[in-house]
Amino acid sequence: MAKKKSIKEQPVKQQDAPIRDQQIVETIETNYMPYAMSVIISRAIPEIDGFKPAHRKLLYTMLKMGLMSGPRTKSANVVGATMRLNPHGDAAIYETLVRLTRDNETLLHPFVDSKGIFGKQYSSDTVYSAPRYTEVRLDPFCTELFKGIDKNAVDMVDNYDGTMTEPTLLPTTFPNILVTPNNGIAVGMASRICPFNLAEVCDGAIELLKNPHTDVDRMLEIIKAPDFPGGGNYLYDRAALTEVYRTGIGGIKVRARYVYDKQANCIDVIQIPYSTTIEVIIKKMTEMIKQDKLKEVVDVRDEIDLSGFKLTIDLKKGVDPDRLMSKLFKTTPLEDSFSANFNVLIDSVPRTMGIIEILNEWIKFRMTCLKRELTYDLEKKKEKLHLLLGLGKILLDIDKAIRIIRETKLEKDVIPNLMQGFSIDEVQAEYIAEIKLRHLNREYILSKVKEIEELQKQIADLEALISSEKALKKYIIAQLQEIKAKYGQKRKTQIIYEHEVTEYVEEKVVENYDVRMVFTVEGYFKKITKQSLIRGNDEQAMKSGDRLLLSFDGKNSDELMFFSDAGKCYKCKADDFEAKKSSVLGDYVSAKVGFDKNENCIYMIDLATCNENTKVIFVFENGKAVKIPLSAYETKSARRKLTGAFSTASPIVAVFREDAPFELTLFSSDSRAIQISSALIAEKSTRTASGTVMMSLKKGAKVIFATNDVEHYAGTKSYRKLKVPASGVAVDGPDPAKGEYV
Repeated sequence: MAKKKSIKEQPVKQQDAPIRDQQIVETIETNYMPYAMSVIISRAIPEIDGFKPAHRKLLYTMLKMGLMSGPRTKSANVVGATMRLNPHGDAAIYETLVRLTRDNETLLHPFVDSKGIFGKQYSSDTVYSAPRYTEVRLDPFCTELFKGIDKNAVDMVDNYDGTMTEPTLLPTTFPNILVTPNNGIAVGMASRICPFNLAEVCDGAIELLKNPHTDVDRMLEIIKAPDFPGGGNYLYDRAALTEVYRTGIGGIKVRARYVYDKQANCIDVIQIPYSTTIEVIIKKMTEMIKQDKLKEVVDVRDEIDLSGFKLTIDLKKGVDPDRLMSKLFKTTPLEDSFSANFNVLIDSVPRTMGIIEILNEWIKFRMTCLKRELTYDLEKKKEKLHLLLGLGKILLDIDKAIRIIRETKLEKDVIPNLMQGFSIDEVQAEYIAEIKLRHLNREYILSKVKEIEELQKQIADLEALISSEKALKKYIIAQLQEIKAKYGQKRKTQIIYEHEVTEYVEEKVVENYDVRMVFTVEGYFKKITKQSLIRGNDEQAMKSGDRLLLSFDGKNSDELMFFSDAGKCYKCKADDFEAKKSSVLGDYVSAKVGFDKNENCIYMIDLATCNENTKVIFVFENGKAVKIPLSAYETKSARRKLTGAFSTASPIVAVFREDAPFELTLFSSDSRAIQISSALIAEKSTRTASGTVMMSLKKGAKVIFATNDVEHYAGTKSYRKLKVPASGVAVDGPDPAKGEYV
C-alpha cells in the first residue's frame, strides 16, 4: 500500500486568477454602489406617480387581467400573474396586494376592492388569510391611474425576461404622490410620505396651475394638514407644518380620539395614530399598570369587531376621564409623531422636496402625459383623415375606380393601378380596395365627406390644445375638479388647535398644614406657618409706602389665583411659595409666578375658600364697575395663565371678592367720594365686559381708589348713595387724592 502524503508534502494547487490588491473605494464603486442604486431606484423610493415598482407592477397586471370590471378573482391568481413582471417571491407580492386593499384600511382611497380577511393596518396581530381564500379586483378609483395608458401617455419597457412590456410610470390624473402614504428604507436614505385629503390636494394643484407663484402660507390654507386613513386628531403646529410643507421634513403629532361611556365608567378609544398599533399601546399601558404608574385604570382590552376599531379602558370610580387621557397622551403611543421625509424619485434621482415642489413636478409630469395622449389621438385622427381624403378622390369618379378594378387581370396589380389612376398612396389604395360594393351609394359618400370636415375641425382643436400650455393647464384643472367632485371625501383626521389641547402636568404630593396668607398693595405675598406666628411677632414687615391688602388663614394645598393690571390671571398652589417669617418682605408675585414684563399683581383669591356664589368685582378709572362670577374662570385643563380676565378698556383701580353684598367706597382724583352697596353693581357672564357707570365724574377726573374698609373711610353720611350712577361728594376724611391712606 502506497504511503499517504502528509499535508506539507502535497503540491499547492494553483489558483485560476491571481489575487490583487484593490482600493476600498474601487470595491464600493464596482460591487456596492450598483446594489445601492438598484434598491433606491427599483425598490424603496416612490416616483412622481406615487408608486414603488412593486405597486405599479401589481396594479398593471390586474389591469391586463381584465379586473377593472367583472367579478373578483382569487388573490392567488393575481400573485401568480404578477410574477411575470415582479421576479420576487409570492409572499412579498401578496403583502403588497394586502396593503392596497380596502379591507386592510391602509389607504384613504384603496386601489383594490377586496373580499376576505386582509388584516388591519392598526393591528399587527390581525393576520391576513392565505391568497387562495381571498378575492380581489381593481377599485373603480383606479380608472384615474390608467387613463391614457393605452394612448402612449407613458413609456413602456420590457419586463425582466423580455416576454411582455410594462409602464415605467402610471399616468395618474391627480397628485397621487400626496394622497397615498408611502414608507420605504433604501441604502443610505429613506422615504416617508404622509397622506393628504384628495379634495384638498386637487385644490392645491389647481391653485398652482392658476398661480405658479403660490407660497407656503397660501398652500397651508388650501391643504390644511395631513389626513390619515385611521383618523385621529392632528395637533396643529403651524411652524412645524410650515417646515414640512417647505422642506418635506418634520414631525406631525397625532393623538387618539375617544369617547367616555359614563354608564359603564370606561373610555372607548375609537381612533389611534397612523404610526402605531393597538398592541403597542396595550403593551405600554400594561407595563405602566404593573409598575404602579397607572392607578386610575382597572383594565385595558382590545374590543375590535366588525363595527371597527375600539380599545376599551375601564376606570376606577371617581377618575376624571379627560385628565387620564391627557396623562396617557403624554406617556403612551396614544399620541405619536409621524416623521415626514418627502423623498421622491424624479428622473431616477432621489430628491427631498416640499409640497409645492412636489406638486410642480407632478404638474410637469402630467403635462407630458397629457401631451403624449393628445398627440396619440391627433396621429390617429390624421391617419383616418388621410384615408378619407383618398376615399374622397375615388368617390369623385366611382365608375373609373370600378373600371380599373374590373380591367385589372392580376389581383396584385389592383393596388398599384388604383394608386396610378387616382394619385393616391398605397395605404389609401388598400383602404379603398377593402370597401364593400354595398357602401358605394349616395348616403355613404355624403357621410364620409361630412366626417372629413369633422375630423379636420377636431385635428385643428387638438393641435391648438397641444401647442398651448395655458389650454393644457385648463384641461388638467377641469380633470382635477371632476375627480374632486367624484371621489373627494371629508377629512378623517380632525385638526385641533393649541388652545384646545390639554397638557398633562403630573401633580406632586403636597404636604398640607395651616398657614396665614398675607398680600400687599405693592404685590408682595407671604405664606406664614401657624407655628411661626405663635413663636414670633405677627407684625408684618413691608416696603416703605406699601400697605396690607389681604390677610387670611388657609391651607398649604390651597389653589391661588392672582390678577394682574394687564387683564390676566395666573393660577398656582400655595405650596409653590416657601414659608416666610412675618419679619421679611415675602415673595414679589410678578417675579415668582412669571408675569409678563411690566405686569403687576393687584389682587389674589384663595379658591379653596370660595363657593358657587363667589363673584369678583372690578372697579375702573372711568367710574365703571362690573361683577363677574368666579365660575367664569374655570378651565377644563390645568392652565396656569388665563388671558382676558377682565376688561382693559379703562385702567383697573381695584379688585374685590364678593361672597355676600358689602359696602364699597370710591374716591376720585378731584377729592370726591361715593359709598354704595356692591349689590348695585351689575353682574355679567362675560369676563371682558366693561361694566356700568357707578360714579359720575367731572371732566378730567378719574377714580383713583376704591375700598371696602368702611370703618376708616366712612366720611360723612352724604357719601352714601342708593342709586347709581351717582355724583361724588366732597371728601371730609382721609383723601387718597392727597395721598392720605389709612
